[in-house]
Amino acid sequence: MIDPRINKLARVLVHYSSGVKAGERVQLMGTPASEPLLRELYREVLRVGAHPIVRMRLSDQDALLFAEATEQELDYTDPMVLSELDGIDVSIRIFPDENPHSLSSVDPGKKQRRLRANKPITEKFVQRWSKGSLRWVGTAYPTPALAQEARMSLEEYAEFVFGAGRLNDDNPEEYWRSASSRQQRICDRLNKCSTFRYRGLDTDLTFSCEGRTWMNCDGKLNFPDGEVYTGPVEDSVNGTIRFTYPGIFQGQEIEDIFLRFENGKIQEARAAKGEALLHELLRTDEGASRVGEIAIGTNEQIQRFTKNMLFDEKMSGTIHLAVGMGIPGSGSKNVSALHWDMLKDMRQGGEIFADGALIYQNGRFA
Repeated sequence: MIDPRINKLARVLVHYSSGVKAGERVQLMGTPASEPLLRELYREVLRVGAHPIVRMRLSDQDALLFAEATEQELDYTDPMVLSELDGIDVSIRIFPDENPHSLSSVDPGKKQRRLRANKPITEKFVQRWSKGSLRWVGTAYPTPALAQEARMSLEEYAEFVFGAGRLNDDNPEEYWRSASSRQQRICDRLNKCSTFRYRGLDTDLTFSCEGRTWMNCDGKLNFPDGEVYTGPVEDSVNGTIRFTYPGIFQGQEIEDIFLRFENGKIQEARAAKGEALLHELLRTDEGASRVGEIAIGTNEQIQRFTKNMLFDEKMSGTIHLAVGMGIPGSGSKNVSALHWDMLKDMRQGGEIFADGALIYQNGRFA
């Protein structure tokens, strides 16, 4: 018997998060491990009267690619993927639920080449999303691989995943609508300010948001959700930041990351482990060494680090910064094939100032 929370999750994703309508073409993406959720999504899309298109990824598909691909294959941009992006109205994606370490030993240069090869796909996706012609949402499904990475049993991890989405509630949609209203009040407050300062351990970072917008992440793009974010003015970021948690890129961990910015560009980047990969990622393209997103986590249900950024970046009491591609809606003009989030705990001494006033301390808004 299927867990009833999977049915709830499918309904929330189809009706609340992406608002699927009759006649629309809906891309459903996942792997064999997430088939129970894919089946329920397929069922729910049909019930709406829309047209589901299932795109199943192989388990460890990227690992196979990097192991066998020639240079020409690494540089290949799939025209069929580009074409399908033009033809769909909605994309519901179950983020990779396979072995998170399957790419740990892959040469960073190969990863960089694939990022560049997929840049036209990323740009088209972002372009359609920013214009409102494509709606999408990404989620996770509890699998043994992700449970092991989070150092939980599968049962415990499933409780964590479903709890973070409030799927134990009788009406999860009602909760997320309420959360949306609460977070919008935060955004409205932040949107009245133009200069920000983040302070904490080995951190003193300033930036401007003049002309930019703080966005409300309320379950419409990621599920579960719970953050507010903006795209800082590209040349305004100055100072230092040290991240509490390891930065994770395709299964490889980069520990104790320290960045120093001058006029928006990273001038110094250090890490206790994985520094070579850090430098390789920051050289992906011109925009990779600048900030595309700065955000504040607000999900009170998430209180522990699980090595899955879908959840970790939403953790209440944390901030995160993404180098690379800016996010539509925020006003960011930074363009890159890379979008990579790094996470910092603010619960012990962290502070945020807006236009000189203290608005956030020890992981909570004042």
